[in-house]
Amino acid sequence: MTGTSESVGRPPAQWLLILLLSFVLSLPASATDLKIATWNLNWLTIRETGSPGLPSDLHTRSPADFDRLRDYVTELNADIVAIQEVDGYEAARRIFAADTYHLLMSKDRVTQRVGIAIRRGIRYDPHPDVPLAPDPNARLRSGVDVTLTTASGNLRLLAVHLKQGCQNPKLDRAQGRDCLTLFSQAVPLRAWIAARSAAGEAFVILGDFNRWMDRRDPFIAQLRQSAPLARANEGFASPCWGAETFIDHILAGGLARDWMRPDTMLVLKYRETGPEWKRRLSDHCPLSVRFTLPEP
Repeated sequence: MTGTSESVGRPPAQWLLILLLSFVLSLPASATDLKIATWNLNWLTIRETGSPGLPSDLHTRSPADFDRLRDYVTELNADIVAIQEVDGYEAARRIFAADTYHLLMSKDRVTQRVGIAIRRGIRYDPHPDVPLAPDPNARLRSGVDVTLTTASGNLRLLAVHLKQGCQNPKLDRAQGRDCLTLFSQAVPLRAWIAARSAAGEAFVILGDFNRWMDRRDPFIAQLRQSAPLARANEGFASPCWGAETFIDHILAGGLARDWMRPDTMLVLKYRETGPEWKRRLSDHCPLSVRFTLPEP
């Protein structure tokens, strides 16, 4: 006995659509995973050696040097990169491709500007730069402030580059002008942290703090008076140009403390090892960590 064509007939098209929608809706919602990095690019400029605004002994980069840096951006493969010591959009664009990253740069009238590179496809809302100078006339770098909007929630970021010259000494008002300046920069940072905490925001502060912050460091202790902060590189030394103490940091506050995965903290070490490469690439290596935002 043979079957009839009715026993193997196709279901109506509308039933196929219903089955497909049911399958899609039954899939678990996916969390948002972001690789967030910070990288001081050590006087990244397209100006010629000897140009006004540059140190007289600074040797600027060759096209081959920019090519190598661009390759390291690709290897880093971060969703967000806070950048420091970059001489504006055009210099940043030499290594961050326009079809891959949006760029935000501080509006400071200085050569060493702060910025954030954001992978295209990630929604973001920029905020006004955050002044980090106690004296409005001081030529100190502002922070770049942005909110990332994802399906899993929002994440507020502040990219910074703080005053050089007080990496290790105790933050004592008798220690000198550089430490006094760094000491004063904790005040606007604490205000920013307190505002994020009061608003219930998940937030990250990252960049070149020009400060060792291990153990009982008084600078990070001051910041933590405004809200609890987790540091991605807590207790580690940097392998960048040999075992050295970090001055670049990634600090997470609010819910971002739970989203940060310290086990993913990485330093992208350069393959080039000669001393001249500190100038041709950077004296800092990219520091990164992953954040996993919860399912929506």
